[in-house]
Amino acid sequence: MSLTHFFTDPLWLFAIAVFLAAGAVKGIVGLGLPTLAMALLALRMPPAQAAALLVLPSLVTNVWQMRPWRALPALARRLAPMQAGVVAGTLLGAWWLGAPSGAWAVVALGLALIAYGGWGLIGARLPYVSPRAQTVAGPLVGALTGLVTAATGVFVLPAVPYLQALGMARDDLVQAMGLSFTVSTLALAMGLAFNHQYPASAAAGSVALVLPALIGMQAGQWLRQRLSPTRFRVCFMAALIGLGAWMVLRAV
Repeated sequence: MSLTHFFTDPLWLFAIAVFLAAGAVKGIVGLGLPTLAMALLALRMPPAQAAALLVLPSLVTNVWQMRPWRALPALARRLAPMQAGVVAGTLLGAWWLGAPSGAWAVVALGLALIAYGGWGLIGARLPYVSPRAQTVAGPLVGALTGLVTAATGVFVLPAVPYLQALGMARDDLVQAMGLSFTVSTLALAMGLAFNHQYPASAAAGSVALVLPALIGMQAGQWLRQRLSPTRFRVCFMAALIGLGAWMVLRAV
């Protein structure tokens, strides 16, 4: 189904529901909007179309997550090598692999969801990465994250485990994820445009889905005060594993 006909199709209501849910998850646990949105949208549309719709809701919510602004310049300098790797890896992946499309992209997305869900479910952590090691590890992790982004439209692996291994305080970690996700979103948009998969109709749909994402995020922040984030995170990761496994089995 083409993006041109998106607004006259029942997929419109489905996409609104997806971004309300994905925004709520991000509001509760601080991440998960692109992962959940890509996973659910890919059930009803090609991955490249889902990635195009994801761009602006992801960008706006992640820019919001980058606050406070006064701490951002120092953090951006610290993570600059990693972010350069993200951009290079995403653009290289877009040139090498093309836009996410076809059964291979569904399988790649499913495997990424299984890996991410499994990692989060067992609570595994990478060993601490020293400042000296970050000069080498940062660009490599960024480039690998970019390749995964180009292939699947999901940019949490291996970026999030790596950021967790830098020994940041909780608020700094949340801000760092917001920065990394913002850079990944912009790089994904450039990759889609390079492959002629981000037409004006996609931009219009993406703009319209910003509001549901923000409403969901606000609701999630309200729920976070009333739910156990740890228990919710376990349920969320287990659901991602199940969804990823189903996507792989369906595609193969």
